[in-house]
Amino acid sequence: MSKKIGDVILDLQNISLRFGGVKALTDISFNVREHEIRAIIGPNGAGKSSMLNVINGVYHPQEGKIMFRGTERKKMEPHMAARQNIARTFQNIALFKGMTVLDNIMTGRITKMKANFIEHALWFGRAKKEELEHRKVVEEVIDFLEIQHIRKTPVNRLPYGLQKRVELARALAAEPTMLLLDEPMAGMNVEEKQDMCRFILDVNDQFGTTIVLIEHDMGVVMDISDRVVVLDYGKKIGDGVPDEVKNNEDVIKAYLGAGH
Repeated sequence: MSKKIGDVILDLQNISLRFGGVKALTDISFNVREHEIRAIIGPNGAGKSSMLNVINGVYHPQEGKIMFRGTERKKMEPHMAARQNIARTFQNIALFKGMTVLDNIMTGRITKMKANFIEHALWFGRAKKEELEHRKVVEEVIDFLEIQHIRKTPVNRLPYGLQKRVELARALAAEPTMLLLDEPMAGMNVEEKQDMCRFILDVNDQFGTTIVLIEHDMGVVMDISDRVVVLDYGKKIGDGVPDEVKNNEDVIKAYLGAGH
């Protein structure tokens, strides 16, 4: 039985982004529906990461409108996006390398914490109660991603593929309703990619999390995505379900290559 895709929750309208005289994004429009896996693809330099940075407030476009859950979003900052339950992983792993897996994932709970710094430092009252509650959520994420065996291991001792999984765990610890994944399978071998695909599909299915995904592996994109938007040189050249995108002549020329 196919999953139920909901209403539009994120609508990007005519987004243009410039850095000085360089156009990163030009007049791009697309939307994201609740509970879908929405892929953004394109060659290197197409503007994919810039678009993800627009969605979570790192960059502010000079033109265009961003509607989130029916309300126009103005001057969103990353911490505000986090409080709206938008979580993110990065193209280059951004973990605390000297800390354990468990402690790294705990940092994903920061926006949920109410106790102040002094209470946490002395570990009394609501800080103690809070940490136990957050720890329970983190342990559930660890079990879900099957990383129990490395929970006390410093991140810098882990192979690349497991570090990527820990970064996903930290994002999931924030209990996001929308998850932004920037090349979650970059640098992985075939087995690691298969595992990551399974986890992404499970997050989408079991938690109902909406996922916006940047990925270069076209096989992965076509297998797990509900809809795909294609960028090239900062412009949109394709948008639709995977089969539509695969057969789009502009996409074939720009990204897939004539041989495909």
